[in-house]
Amino acid sequence: MKAGRMLLEVNPMGGSEKAAAITEITSELDVSLDNVMYVGDSITDAPAFQFVRSAGGLTVSFNGNSYAVREAEIVVLSRNAAVTALLADTFNRLGRSRLLTLTKQWKPSVLAKFAINRPLKEYFLKACKKGFPKVELVTKSNMARLMRESTEFRKSVRGESIGQLG
Repeated sequence: MKAGRMLLEVNPMGGSEKAAAITEITSELDVSLDNVMYVGDSITDAPAFQFVRSAGGLTVSFNGNSYAVREAEIVVLSRNAAVTALLADTFNRLGRSRLLTLTKQWKPSVLAKFAINRPLKEYFLKACKKGFPKVELVTKSNMARLMRESTEFRKSVRGESIGQLG
């Protein structure tokens, strides 16, 4: 089965189903879990975050609520999803270690010098002219702050009622 078709056929509803879908997709594509980058935003992503992270994959909270931030390794606050494409491409081409290095040094001047796919970098920079996204590693010392910041940002982007959803 082709990957695109497989992704259309997988329709997970809750947390455990998302982790099961990851198992199904990686098995079908013969991909190791340490080559998986999982992006999520809510409590329903927590089991998948835990599953991917425990196997050496990478977990990213994109405008996530506190549950997502708690389980993620990287937090992204952005009005544009182009940043996830940039992170995924860096993870795919340069590996986990280089992506974590980029994340630790995250700012426009470092990004300009980093070995990122040129058309993707140009698209990303153009898409982010109204505001450079926040990308930060989650640590024990910054987790509470990132949970607050991400929850508030999520509400500002998605609206108060949707932003509060688990």
